[in-house]
Amino acid sequence: MRIEIRGAERLSFRERQVVVLKETGYSTEAIARRLGLAPGTVATLYNRARSKGYEVVIVIDGDPLRVFGGEGEDEDGELTAGEPEA
Repeated sequence: MRIEIRGAERLSFRERQVVVLKETGYSTEAIARRLGLAPGTVATLYNRARSKGYEVVIVIDGDPLRVFGGEGEDEDGELTAGEPEA
């Protein structure tokens, strides 16, 4: 699994750092400690980034959520087991 931030080119370097950490679940206080910033600065950077507009997209490779039967696909991309019946 990986996270893409669409519209990141509109964000400053620090805004990107804050957004990545915030969107992966870190608290404002934890981000502040990690980046050596005041919590108020982190909040300002995050709010500024949100006002510029960005979109977080989660890309999941394979079937880690096991919603397709957990067996996987063959070389042609066809499900090998657990296919829904027609």
